[in-house]
Amino acid sequence: MPDARTPVIPDFITVHLGVPDDRSAPNVTVSFPDYIKNVASSEIYPTWPENAIRANIYAQISYALNRVYTEWYRSRGYNFDITNSTRYDQSFMQGREIFENIGQIVDELFRDYLVRPGSVEPLFAQYCNGTTVTCEGLSQWGTVPLAEQGMTPYEILTHFYGPDLNIVRDAPVAEPIPSYPGSPLRRGMSGNAVRDIQVRLNRISNNYPAIPKIYPVNGFFDLTTENAVKEFQRLFNLTQDGVVGSATWYRIAYIFTSVKRLAELDSEGLSLADVSKQFPAVLREGDTAIGVRVVQYFLSVVSQYVDTVPAVPITGVYGPETTASVRAFQQLAGLPVDGVVGPQTWNLLYQAYSGILEAVPNALTQGGVPLFPGTVLARGSTGDDVTLMQEYLNFIAGSYPEINNFPVTGYFGDQTSQAVLAFQQLFGLEPDGVIGAVTWDAIASVYSDLKKGFQVQPGQYPGYELGEGV
Repeated sequence: MPDARTPVIPDFITVHLGVPDDRSAPNVTVSFPDYIKNVASSEIYPTWPENAIRANIYAQISYALNRVYTEWYRSRGYNFDITNSTRYDQSFMQGREIFENIGQIVDELFRDYLVRPGSVEPLFAQYCNGTTVTCEGLSQWGTVPLAEQGMTPYEILTHFYGPDLNIVRDAPVAEPIPSYPGSPLRRGMSGNAVRDIQVRLNRISNNYPAIPKIYPVNGFFDLTTENAVKEFQRLFNLTQDGVVGSATWYRIAYIFTSVKRLAELDSEGLSLADVSKQFPAVLREGDTAIGVRVVQYFLSVVSQYVDTVPAVPITGVYGPETTASVRAFQQLAGLPVDGVVGPQTWNLLYQAYSGILEAVPNALTQGGVPLFPGTVLARGSTGDDVTLMQEYLNFIAGSYPEINNFPVTGYFGDQTSQAVLAFQQLFGLEPDGVIGAVTWDAIASVYSDLKKGFQVQPGQYPGYELGEGV
């Protein structure tokens, strides 16, 4: 299921003034910059070299953002984002004095955070004081001699966290959108959130056949859905009440991602394949930013499957070859052909890459879905690719009545265009009624989830009476 959630800097963060399970401790909500200023003033000294202070603040920002982005506490039923207990998180002292120089540095840096190459979530930047407590992450006191030796903040950070480290700069400030719909889902309810749960549980049940299949997938929380939820809860040690509260919701989302091979079961974060990587900056010929290397990598992968997009060497230097490849991709994607990677080009290039990333292994297995053929399908198109998309859309329509069934003819006419438009609107894509790389991948991905969800394993309760078909 498409997930477009990308990291943002929250306007506010809610801090629990105690250990997580201390229900008597109060929560306080403060602006994110004020929170970081408090943490930095509580944990480090204003007399330290400025580069040491900056390195520590980068770590503190990333640590807090990781807690917010992964919904670490909220996904476990707590009503806060982070604690002030240094046993679990970082120090926060309500009402404390903020050191002037630390406050100024935080105002400059609070929109920047650390990330591993190939990942989206802010780095869980573990650190300790380095004197009474040591750890595998950053040593706060250990940053001081490194800064005195002339190391930059980035060099200090890579000294502790390793060379595979990037800094995302000037991330947008916005209210984070929680994935949980806000209230528990239970028997008798209906809607898109229920349908999402049904699709995900059916896909999960392919790997965990003790979970009964849900049929039909129609967005109505019936007895079959409740039984599937209860079995999921039993398997994953949750309260077996058949109600999808926040804990069950997040666990279903986590396991769904895992069985689709978008992340490992023991992973605490999200890989680059989970969501669109955040757009770094406008990139053009002459640039040498880290984002250039990522663009070149995406283009090189896409070029293996689309003949009209030439491959480029991954050098990190935006030269004429990169410009030519970008222009070819923009022409394929129907964008203005200027050879400059702005937000639209970045997003569509990433989505084309992610489609290849997910579709290639699936295409090698029985029931897999094909890669985007490289030709945009629109009104007037004909052929096997049109037939395939029509078959997929009709299958999807069985679970998503917003999409009308229509004859499979191999001709892309008005009915096909209307079905494509309905799909795009339903899944948050640009509603143009045209099947390009991004829409192709989304249709194929949803089809695959539903198709595998309906496949019954030996001995598995099918979720419908014998004699019925799917």
